[in-house]
Amino acid sequence: MLKAICVVSANDCCVAMSEYIAGSESAFVEMMNAKAKELGMNDTTFKNCHGIDEDEHYTSAYDIALMSKELLNKYPEITKYTTIWMDSLRNGESELVNTNKLIRTYEGATGLKTGSTSLALYNLSASATRNNLSLIAVVMRAPSPQERVSNAKTLLDYGFSNYEYFETSHSGDIVQNVTVSKGIEKNVNLQFEKTTRFCAKKR
Repeated sequence: MLKAICVVSANDCCVAMSEYIAGSESAFVEMMNAKAKELGMNDTTFKNCHGIDEDEHYTSAYDIALMSKELLNKYPEITKYTTIWMDSLRNGESELVNTNKLIRTYEGATGLKTGSTSLALYNLSASATRNNLSLIAVVMRAPSPQERVSNAKTLLDYGFSNYEYFETSHSGDIVQNVTVSKGIEKNVNLQFEKTTRFCAKKR
């Protein structure tokens, strides 16, 4: 079901999984809205688990980016599904072709998810990684599937052309050795607890 959701937006699988996790779709939607609030998605209200048009069901590009970042950071294994181009289910009875065409054409593409309805038009949260720099581009209300892909590619190209990833220190790196006064040990090493990473504009 997760494969079908990631690759072809299987709405029936979304409902089935919501019922399995929370007991009902409405209970799962409550969980979705609670999580959205926790993430700071202040321009989002979920009314269903699949995204089909419904009154008061709305979000923003910024909130989609927040949600996408959370998914990729907490559950990086999701890319095993979001990078599938073609697959099948039920011993080949159901063919799956990814609705995110960047998976096949864009270097470093890792996903992430398309969406389209008659009101929302064509939308895409596109993720990609190159040289340890991971970017997310969100396109909403594109008039066609081709334009959502083209616009996402333009945004990602801009990011990779203008920004790069740095690590200034690594976990365990020793800064210096210091003398301890009246301690059990005469000397101790000062070292970094965590690796320091950041993204900066290219010079």
